[in-house]
Amino acid sequence: MTHYRITLLPGDGIGPEIMEVTVAVMKRVGEHLDLQFSFKEALMGGAAIDATGNPLPDETLEICKDSDAVLLAAIGGYKWDSLPNNLRPERGLLDLRAGLGLFANLRPAKILPQLIDASTLKREVVEGVDIMVVRELTGGIYFGQPKGIFTTETGEKRGVNTMVYSESEIDRIGKVAFEAARKRGSRLCSVDKANVLEVSQLWRDRITQLSADYPDVELSHLYVDNAAMQLVRSPKQFDTIVTGNLFGDILSDAAAMLTGSIGMLPSASLGASGPGVFEPVHGSAPDIAGQDKANPLAQVLSAAMMMRYGLNEPEAGDRLEQAVMTVLDANYRTGDIMSPGMKLVGCKEMGAALMQALG
Repeated sequence: MTHYRITLLPGDGIGPEIMEVTVAVMKRVGEHLDLQFSFKEALMGGAAIDATGNPLPDETLEICKDSDAVLLAAIGGYKWDSLPNNLRPERGLLDLRAGLGLFANLRPAKILPQLIDASTLKREVVEGVDIMVVRELTGGIYFGQPKGIFTTETGEKRGVNTMVYSESEIDRIGKVAFEAARKRGSRLCSVDKANVLEVSQLWRDRITQLSADYPDVELSHLYVDNAAMQLVRSPKQFDTIVTGNLFGDILSDAAAMLTGSIGMLPSASLGASGPGVFEPVHGSAPDIAGQDKANPLAQVLSAAMMMRYGLNEPEAGDRLEQAVMTVLDANYRTGDIMSPGMKLVGCKEMGAALMQALG
């Protein structure tokens, strides 16, 4: 029996509810495939702020470092919106990525045939869309120095953020993206703003040089404004996209909404070594927390990504993904993906359906 240590970060809002479902289905898959999971829960986000005053306590980071993979649910909520930036729940997420060296974020945006009519775009535009956005996660404008709000000599306040990338940072995310593209449709589009930003000029130069090591992958380049337009106009032209932290933050959410519901999409954050973090891309939805209305499917699909990319257990990932497809085929829907003729269920009932699908 193979044993894995998994850190659970339920976080805030609906996080504990969707995590409970996901742990149950992981255990069931483990029983079928002779895999054993030991789970250790830790505080992060608003829950950690309430308990310790810190969105990412040192103890939590150490527990994460000592695991094989980290499964995160959701953090944040209205309760903590008025806190200073360095004490808000989102700061904990940035610190977790930095603390674990998670420089690569993989965000798939795939149209599930059962949910195609949930998209706000026409069927002929989105049918068949299958995009992977590879976003650099620990550099760029979110981490560059100097940063802050300063008072000038005239007494005027001035906000400063610095977009900066080194060759090594670009090269390592580029390699992840080329490898991801190689496993998919062998087409990679690098997104930048090289016509006006020097940092993007360096980005484009390095990605172009890297392409010589991947002659089987077709490389193209787009400016970020054009890429945003093309995602809406003709998304099927994209296979794998690689871009920096700020552009990736925006484009991955735009790609997610092609599917009709951000509540169905997982993500993976990976480093050069050590545990990765796997989480749904949706928020904590505090307005429905504790009401058994949450959609656990993105959390389950995040666990599937954890199996595949974090633990190298692709069969376990396949089984979790197939269970999700089975419940959708059976017309089970939570409120966020509900459509006429479907069966409306809550978080717990969707979990029970997943367990039945797994057998």
